[in-house]
Amino acid sequence: MEIKLDSKSILEKEFKTGLRGYNQEDVDLFLDQVIQDYEAFKKTISELRMENEKLRDELASASKRPAATNANTTNFDLLKRISNLEKHVFGSKLYDHE
Repeated sequence: MEIKLDSKSILEKEFKTGLRGYNQEDVDLFLDQVIQDYEAFKKTISELRMENEKLRDELASASKRPAATNANTTNFDLLKRISNLEKHVFGSKLYDHE
């Protein structure tokens, strides 16, 4: 999407006056508000683009490195987790038969 107007072009826009034309002061006040909005939008778009680029870089970096959580997991750790899950799910029923 191409933005055709910027704050400078809005500020410098000349309007022809007719027999019963617009009040120049009202037009100027309105254009000042439009300019302020354009500047706010421009700033927001710039900030969002920078944030988007930063997040893309972080995502690319994260996908290149191995997952740290699985790197130090041993079979003993996995068995311990399974045992704890069994105790939690089945409670004392699991160990009543021993």
